[in-house]
Amino acid sequence: MTHQHTMVHALQQAGEQSRNRARMLISCPDRAGIVSAVSKFLYEHGANIVQSDQYTMDPEGGMFFMRIEFDMEQLDGKLSQVESEFESIASEFNMQWRISRVSKKKRIAIFVSKEDHCLVELLWQWQAGDLDAEIAMVVSNHPDMKEYVESFGIPYVHIPVDPNNKPEAERKQLDAVEGKVDLIVLARYMQIISPKFIEKYPNQIINIHHSFLPAFVGGKPYQQAYNRGVKLIGATGHYVTEELDGGPIIEQDVQRVTHRADVNELKRIGRTIERVVLARAVHWHIEDRILVYQNKTVVFN
Repeated sequence: MTHQHTMVHALQQAGEQSRNRARMLISCPDRAGIVSAVSKFLYEHGANIVQSDQYTMDPEGGMFFMRIEFDMEQLDGKLSQVESEFESIASEFNMQWRISRVSKKKRIAIFVSKEDHCLVELLWQWQAGDLDAEIAMVVSNHPDMKEYVESFGIPYVHIPVDPNNKPEAERKQLDAVEGKVDLIVLARYMQIISPKFIEKYPNQIINIHHSFLPAFVGGKPYQQAYNRGVKLIGATGHYVTEELDGGPIIEQDVQRVTHRADVNELKRIGRTIERVVLARAVHWHIEDRILVYQNKTVVFN
C-alpha cells in the first residue's frame, strides 16, 4: 500500500468516527450549577458525552473552563438548532462558548523561511494521517522549499519580503489566506508579523520560539544561551500577539545540556525540541483543546 493510500484509509476511518462528533468549549465566571446545566442540556438534545474536562481558577469568583466532546445522531442537521437553544444557558451563566464539528477540518497555512525542520515535521505528520487538518498552503519569503512542498500536492505561495516592501508583501499574504484558513502556523518564519495582520487572526497564529520563554527573547537565542552557559535549552509554542514573543504560551519543552555543547550542538538539539513543541501546539489547537484567558492558556490534554 502506498503512502497516499495509507493516508486516505486512515482519513476515511477517522471520518466515520467523527461524522456525528462535536466539541464544546466554554469559559465563564465560576458558580454552582454550570456542569449540571450543560450536561442536562446535552442529554435532553440526545447527545452522548464521550469526554469532559473542566478547570476552575478559583471557586470563589474565579473563571471556569470546560471542554466537552459529544456524539449526536444526525449532528449536521441538528447543530444550528442546538446552538440557538444553548444561548439561554450561555447568557444565564455569562459564557464565552463555541461548538465545532470534529468532521469539519481546520484549514492551516504554514509560513516558513529557510529553515525547514518544523515544516517537514508538520507535513510528515499530515501525510501519516496524524494531523487531522487540511494544509491549505505553505507561504514563504524564499523559493527554497517550493518543489518539496508541491510534491505533497500542497500549493506553495512565494512572496519575497524585504525592508522596503513589507506592507505590500503582507497585503499579498493576507490576500492569499483570506477566507481560506482557520489557523496560521509560523514554522520558523523569520519575519515580524504586523499588528494589523494579528488583529485579523486573534489566537489563530501559532509561533515556535526557538528558546524557553520568557528568557532569551528576540534574535540569536542559542548564542545568548551559550554566552550564559545554560544547562537547559528549550522551545516555546505560543499564540502571536502584538508584544514580540509575549503571547499566551501553549507548550514548552526542555533538554539538559552540558558545558561541552557548542552553539551548533545547541541548535541541533534545539531543532528537535522545536519540531515536537510546535507539532503539539498545532495538534491541541486543531483538536479544540486550548482556551485563552487574558495572556494565559488552559490546555486540556
